[in-house]
Formats: sequence, structure tokens, C-alpha cells
Amino acid sequence: MWVRVLPGVLVSTKIQINKISHEDWMHRALKLAMQAFNADEVPVGCIIIHDNKIIGQGYNQCESLNDATAHAEMIAITSASSTLDNWRLNECAIYVTKEPCPMCAGAIVNSRIDKLYFGCYDEELGACGSRFEICGGSTPSVVKGNILANESLSLIQEYFIRKRKEK
Repeated sequence: MWVRVLPGVLVSTKIQINKISHEDWMHRALKLAMQAFNADEVPVGCIIIHDNKIIGQGYNQCESLNDATAHAEMIAITSASSTLDNWRLNECAIYVTKEPCPMCAGAIVNSRIDKLYFGCYDEELGACGSRFEICGGSTPSVVKGNILANESLSLIQEYFIRKRKEK
């Protein structure tokens, strides 16, 4: 839309900012999921954004660390908290390739992350609407799934097909 500010002078009302889309951020998380896949981990990747910058990231490392809590979200939250030197991640957004489980959803709520975006839903253990509803309160204020869901789901399915063939 254009607005006339002086005779003969039109100015656009749209301000073009180098804004990164949800899909762009999710592509970054998918790259981390691919790292997990290549490390023979369940391929889930996660990034945390603050002021349009990645301040934390992680991918599943349960197998390599022998730690059931080493989910992508938990690693990213620890990384982001270290970056900000604060466990409160207010005004942050988290992008994760799969709907968080109850443990990770609880950590997202407790760390006060403002916005949650995820790829594919997890009908078995999803805690953001699929099976459980942990992220349904005031924090995070935004919960949105199905961002590049097909890409996320395909990677997870490929991983489990590979694991079944190994047996």
C-alpha cells in the first residue's frame, strides 16, 4: 500500500525487514535433525531464537550420551540459557522438528519460552495437543505445529526403517 506524504511523493507503508520465515528457521532445525540421523540418533533437531538470532541449538543425543533426557529441546534450552546467562527464556521462540514430549514440553513451559513452533505431530507422546496438553496455558503464548511436517516426518520414518533393517 502506498501513502501520499507530499504532492507527488508516495511512500510504501510496507517496511521490508530481513525477516526470516518460520520455514527458514525450521530448515535450520532440520539440518540439526540430519546430524542426529547421521549419528544414529532419533532425528530431532531444535533451535531457540532471540532477537532474530539463534541462541541455542541441539539435536537428540540420548544414545551417544546414554542419557534419556538428552533430547534436542533439552540441549537447546541449556545452550540458550547459557548464552543469555539466564534460565528464563522470555521473548524467545523455539523451533523443533517434532512435537515435544511431556518432559520437553514441561521444560519449555518452565523456561518461559514465549513461542513454540514444531514440525510433525507425535500421536504417541506429543504433549502439545496430540496426546497430552502441557503447552496449553499462558506460556508459551503461541503453539503452532505442521511447519515442514512432511520433511520432519519423512526423516523420522527413514530412521526407523533403517533401524528395523539392522535387526
